[in-house]
Amino acid sequence: MRGGRVFSPEYMGKQDILLFNGKVVSIGNYIDEREVKEVLGEVKIIDADGCAVTPGLIDQHVHINGAGGEGGPLFRTSPVRAEDLLKTGITTVVGLLGTDGITRSLRDLLMKARQLSLEGVSSFIYTGSYQVPSPTITGSIASDIVLINEVIGVKIALSDHRSSHPSKNELLKVASEARIGGMLSGKAGVVHVHMGEEKSGFKPLMEIAEETDIPITQFSPTHVNRSKAVLESSIEFGRAGGYLDVTTGVSRKSGFSKSVKPSEAVSYLLRNGIPLERITMSSDGNGSMPEFSEDGKLLKVLVSPVDSLLAELRDLVLQEGMKLEDALVLSTKNVAEHLMLQGKGKIEKGADADLLLLKDGTLELKAVISGGRLRVSF
Repeated sequence: MRGGRVFSPEYMGKQDILLFNGKVVSIGNYIDEREVKEVLGEVKIIDADGCAVTPGLIDQHVHINGAGGEGGPLFRTSPVRAEDLLKTGITTVVGLLGTDGITRSLRDLLMKARQLSLEGVSSFIYTGSYQVPSPTITGSIASDIVLINEVIGVKIALSDHRSSHPSKNELLKVASEARIGGMLSGKAGVVHVHMGEEKSGFKPLMEIAEETDIPITQFSPTHVNRSKAVLESSIEFGRAGGYLDVTTGVSRKSGFSKSVKPSEAVSYLLRNGIPLERITMSSDGNGSMPEFSEDGKLLKVLVSPVDSLLAELRDLVLQEGMKLEDALVLSTKNVAEHLMLQGKGKIEKGADADLLLLKDGTLELKAVISGGRLRVSF
């Protein structure tokens, strides 16, 4: 890849990048094509002039095998296709269950992740769903994380009328199991938390962090921009060192009337003292986001779009005035470090060859390389 402005996501200036066998093997001001041919034979040259070269996006919250159902069978969403993710710049995904942990299967979710990986999207999953006790594949959260390569943590729901309203002790048990599973397997063992709008808010998570030795970074609360009230209540958690995940698919543009625009939510968190390295973004892609009246009646069901992750990245730069290298970390480096996804979220020697070409100025997606192969070209 020749002549692009490389963001690793830190800005590296114009560089050539040599990709081989799915990895980044060299980065430099000039890589001699003739020398490479002497070793490898045939070489494909990608002209990246006029483009920013960035890591592929990591979306840590996608309903890859479908979601929904709050309004009945007609409101179930369908599985996503690999091309739907790749054409929006997503090269790594974490799949999960939503409200329906009853008729939807973690086994099906696992096999969908394996299908996507074979089709060019590196895929992982969370065990569990909204419910506590959590549904699992092997019989426990810890053993799912230890025994199944793709399982990197557990998903639960809090402060939501559709959750199981777990007690603090039940929540502590989930976090403890995930932590042990992560320690034994060398994974993050993150507890990915769907946050609703009930008054309890972040209180249960804060109490566990304050009263036990489980670090606050064990949790990954998401949907913090679903309303101004939830966003404001997340500040204390973020200032205490916790990660906060902004949902790009939840915006007024997509029909979510109470939400805070994701790029504006990021700016709000930064202004209120949340470190950039503790903020992430995910799409909630293919997930249903129902809106209910005050008396609990279903008003409408909306579906979060997967292309919102790239769209809000653009808006952070073009509307909020954030540097591209700072905006990128929210869906690359920060996510990879929190979830301990080795080789992901960065461009450096030995990293996975997951790269995007974004047109200078407009940040229009021009090409997607995943696993060292050119998957999409516009």
